[in-house]
Amino acid sequence: MPQITVEYSAELSGAFDRRGFALALHQTLSPLVSSEVSAFKTRFRQIEESVIGDGSPAAMVHVRVGLLAGRPVELKQEVGRVAIGLARDHLKPVEGLPAQLTLEVYDLDREQYQKLVL
Repeated sequence: MPQITVEYSAELSGAFDRRGFALALHQTLSPLVSSEVSAFKTRFRQIEESVIGDGSPAAMVHVRVGLLAGRPVELKQEVGRVAIGLARDHLKPVEGLPAQLTLEVYDLDREQYQKLVL
């Protein structure tokens, strides 16, 4: 059920261990959100071009974690802390390129969310 989307600057493609991040995130969040690891889905989208702040060289990683609605705010805040920490741990510094990590935990509408396993 957790739907995770990660956008990252192209300049970080060699520095961001995306697979390692996803696997660690699934394992770590599974008991927190009471969801089986097999239900987690993480997709990565490389950003070819972005402008951050005044346009000086910079890169970004933005993580969106979607959980079924009804979770307490405190749980969503903990999910956010864990996820942004894991993103930091899986991102190597790139000399001369500051990187910003941002994260958003959002609700999936229980009445509208559907899943079919074939």
